[in-house]
Amino acid sequence: MLSLTQGALGVASGSLVGFSLGLVGGGGSVLAVPLLIYLVGVADPHVAIGTSAIAVAANAAASLANHVRAGNVKWRCASVFALAGIAGAFLGSTLGKIIDGQNLLALFAIVMMVVGALMLRGRSGEGEPSVRLNRENLPKLVGLGLATGALSGFFGIGGGFLIVPALIAATGMPILYAVGSSLLAVTAFGLTTAANYALSGLVDWSLAGLFIVGGVVGGLLGARSATSLAGRKGALDAVFAALIFAVAVYMLLRSLGWI
Repeated sequence: MLSLTQGALGVASGSLVGFSLGLVGGGGSVLAVPLLIYLVGVADPHVAIGTSAIAVAANAAASLANHVRAGNVKWRCASVFALAGIAGAFLGSTLGKIIDGQNLLALFAIVMMVVGALMLRGRSGEGEPSVRLNRENLPKLVGLGLATGALSGFFGIGGGFLIVPALIAATGMPILYAVGSSLLAVTAFGLTTAANYALSGLVDWSLAGLFIVGGVVGGLLGARSATSLAGRKGALDAVFAALIFAVAVYMLLRSLGWI
């Protein structure tokens, strides 16, 4: 049973993740696992990963609905990518469950550093808006979908920082369509990972619910703030990347037993 304090911290953690996603548009979900472990107090890293996967899927689904209304989803390309990635996510999450929790956290910290570095890179808005599924991009979508799904499932993260460039590499679609289309894959990967962990009893459902509630509120606040701070997007990305690096270093030192 969750204590009142843990429940409140769960809502607060979800709000922080949702706020960061709404504010900077990516990378925020990697904070879910460290927040659940070091702030909320989830003792088992595997439970933290399984629980966060549900929150990741819920946040992605909410964002996907917004992009669908805006017409930013290339459904056929996104569906092929997501279906291939579901198989990868199942395999990745199965492997993640059998890895020692502390070793998994050390690897997770390294991935966080990669996310932080990628956030500092500029994104190009160019591309081919009329791109469609064809014989040329089909194998690329399947291969890259499988690979990114495996990484997403292994670490229990959304993987948008990998999915967006993978969709662009496979199809040449503009960044706006890649972001919108990626959310279908993030939702699918998160649900697959969460289901796999749930089969092993590695999901705290009550905490996941509180985390999602906090994420919805934080996401709305983040989206509103993003509008007023649009001119400072580069600075926001830099600050958030620095936060991710700091948390990653802390996780790495803790998992190695150095602090």
